[in-house]
Amino acid sequence: MKVLTGNDLKTGDVIWWAGEGWSRHVNDAVDAGEHPEAILAREEAAQRVVGSYAIDASVTGEGVRPAHIKERIRALGPTVRLDLSLKPADPAAGNWVI
Repeated sequence: MKVLTGNDLKTGDVIWWAGEGWSRHVNDAVDAGEHPEAILAREEAAQRVVGSYAIDASVTGEGVRPAHIKERIRALGPTVRLDLSLKPADPAAGNWVI
């Protein structure tokens, strides 16, 4: 199956095409069919997504799983402990990063 991903133009969040709109949850992703280019062109022109592209994925017992490790990390989050990751939304992040 092919699913569509990109980044939300306003927040920069990783988002997934859910059929009627975009979702932040990979398990909401749906098969884009045989012509994902039309959806991508329409959504980018409407400025609902930026940097969008189609990827291979499969549905497992755990949900939608992208085929490539890069996309799995984009879907599921960092591969380090969360307390070691950068928290850009935290106004005090600069205090503990340096």
